[in-house]
Amino acid sequence: MSTVKMYRLLRAAVVAVAALGVTLAGSPAFAEADHQSAGKGTPVVSVGPQYDTTHVYVASQDIDAFVDSFVATFGGKASPRAVFTVTPTPSKTASQYVQTPVGMLSVFAFQTPIPYPFGNERTGYLVTDIDKAVRAARAAGADVIVDTFDDPIGKDAVIQWPGGLYMQLYWHTKAPSYGPLETVPDNRAYVSPQAADNFIKRFVRFSHGKVVSDNRRADGAEIGRPGDTIRRVRIQSGFGNMLVFVTDGKLPYPFGRETTGYQVADLDATLTKAQSVNVKVLVPAASTVEGRSAMVEFPGGYVAEIHEAKK
Repeated sequence: MSTVKMYRLLRAAVVAVAALGVTLAGSPAFAEADHQSAGKGTPVVSVGPQYDTTHVYVASQDIDAFVDSFVATFGGKASPRAVFTVTPTPSKTASQYVQTPVGMLSVFAFQTPIPYPFGNERTGYLVTDIDKAVRAARAAGADVIVDTFDDPIGKDAVIQWPGGLYMQLYWHTKAPSYGPLETVPDNRAYVSPQAADNFIKRFVRFSHGKVVSDNRRADGAEIGRPGDTIRRVRIQSGFGNMLVFVTDGKLPYPFGRETTGYQVADLDATLTKAQSVNVKVLVPAASTVEGRSAMVEFPGGYVAEIHEAKK
C-alpha cells in the first residue's frame, strides 16, 4: 500500500471518530452523564440552602410594607435594619435579613444610586471559603463580574453564568448557624435553548449538584403558555433547588420576573393570608406537573411564585 493511500485511510478514520464524538456529545444520554459527573475535581463550597438568600431591591418608602407582608405571609422574622455599604465602591443602603421557614431574603433599600452590576444578582450563596469558591466558579465556566471584596461582615463576589444569570457568593467572618428550612425554595431560572446545556453543565460542576429531571416536552402552561412545549430541568445541590425553564423568551407577564418559588403546605390558605396583607395575586393557582402554583406581587414590586406539592 502506498504512503499516500495509508495517509488517506488514517485521515478518514480520524474524521469518523471525531464525528462520532460530536454525535455522542449532542445526545441526551451523553449530556445527562456529562452533567452528573461534571463536579469531579472541584471543591465543595456550598454550606446549605438555609444560608442562601434571594436578593430583593425595593425603594426606601416600600421596605417596611414589603418586609411586613412577606413575614405575615410565610412566618419567620426579620433582622434589625441597619445602613451599610455593601458594595466595593461608595454607596449606602438600608439592609435587612428576612428568615422564614420557606426561604431567606436579603433586602436592600438603597439611599444612593446603585453601583453596577448590583441589582442584577438574583441570589446570595453562602460558601465555605470565598477564594476557593471564586476559583471553583471560574473553573466551572462562570465569569467573575465583581472580584472578591470586603463587606461589613465578610467577603463577597458577583459571578455570571452562561445564559446571563448573575449570582453573589458570600462568606461571613463569623459563621452563621441556622436550622434547616421546612421547605427548600426553587431558584427559578429562564435560559435560551442555545445556552441551556452549557449553563446546566457548568452550574452542576460548580455546585456538585445533580439533574433530577429533564423534561424536554413539558407543558408551557406552567409559564403562561398553554399549548406550547418547553424544556423543564430540575437540579438539586448543596445550594438547594433550581428549576430551569428553557424557552424562546416570549414570556407573558409576570413569568421571568420571578427569581424564587416558595413551597407551602396549603397554597389556597397562603394566598388568602397574602391578600390580607396587600399582596396581589397576578396568576391564580393552577395545576402543574408537580402540584399547584400561583404568581404574586408583594408591596414594593417583588414578584414570586408560590406552590404546593401534589397531595
